[in-house]
Amino acid sequence: MRFAIVTETYPPEVNGVALTVQGLEAGLRQRGHDVPVVRPRQAGDEAAIDDTLLVRGASLPRYPGLKFGLPATRRLMSQWKASPPDAIYVATEGPLGWSALRAARRLGIPVATGFHTRFDDYMRDYGVRFLQHTALRWMRHFHNGADATLVPTRELAEFLQSQGFHRVVRLARAVDARHFNPSQRDDALRAEWGLGPDDIAVIYVGRIAAEKNLELSVRAFRAIQQTQPSAKFVWVGDGPVRERLAQEHPDFLFCGVQRGEALARHFASGDLFLFSSRSETFGNVTLEAMASGVPTVAFNYGAAREHLVDGVHGAAVETDDDFLAAALRLATDATLRRSQGDAASAAMRDLHPDRVAADFDALLTDLALTRRSHHASAAAA
Repeated sequence: MRFAIVTETYPPEVNGVALTVQGLEAGLRQRGHDVPVVRPRQAGDEAAIDDTLLVRGASLPRYPGLKFGLPATRRLMSQWKASPPDAIYVATEGPLGWSALRAARRLGIPVATGFHTRFDDYMRDYGVRFLQHTALRWMRHFHNGADATLVPTRELAEFLQSQGFHRVVRLARAVDARHFNPSQRDDALRAEWGLGPDDIAVIYVGRIAAEKNLELSVRAFRAIQQTQPSAKFVWVGDGPVRERLAQEHPDFLFCGVQRGEALARHFASGDLFLFSSRSETFGNVTLEAMASGVPTVAFNYGAAREHLVDGVHGAAVETDDDFLAAALRLATDATLRRSQGDAASAAMRDLHPDRVAADFDALLTDLALTRRSHHASAAAA
């Protein structure tokens, strides 16, 4: 079949949505489908790219390295009339996503949307809490225009259904444990960080941004440092508050954005992963840290609620005080860190990206066949 994917973020941009979309695309291609992609043009896109429609984009405020797609309804309708997809997946709710949803409805093509980002929570983190309900209404209107809304957890599905979202379907996530695993630990990299074999590397991987609640991780690390003076806080990623953090904490190590094998080495070379975000729809980095054999402290929702067993793989906590206590407990007990890291890595080996691709394939195929059946019934009537 031919399944189109529309997204406003895509690698080499590094964020959970971009990497998840790329993984879904690769999974469908491996299963033999044609998968044209629609996305904004990025720096370096000088020539035409096979099976990719590049549209105009603009920089995302506060995230100059990311773009959103500008409206393109007429162009999408022209493209899809000439070569119609059997179904469309719209991964983002920006202007390009709305254009794709509008074009799909006009052409009678079934469409699934992905709920990847809690923009309503972001309103709080960026000082405009009064817009939270408005953002939720906007997202509900968008997703209820689709035939299905895909979410990564049962918890999020229940929340959206309680808020009036229709046709919510869980599509689980996975992690490639062949890529992220403890064997990637790199003593030479740790030496570059100024660490010996018994020193602790506290690690954070992700966007360095206000919505990630990073001040709590900083507080946790400073508490750890009181008992482990040689500990280092290693930051992997980039974002709008990186410069401020670097100025305020000159002892922190900022490694920038890492990809591929380098990212796997950075993960596995850590000893404790602190993930203090409260605004994730999932949090892929939780699975990547666990697969890398790094015990994780995270709040008990999203990926942590689905996969992190408290006291077995690290800590899934409810409050800031719990987060601080769990971080300090793990930082001061090397035996506990090793046992929980081993258990986390073993648990992630049971997750298979191929299973996610198969489920995604089945969902889009069902939408396509259902629409064909309706058309056939209408023609026969």
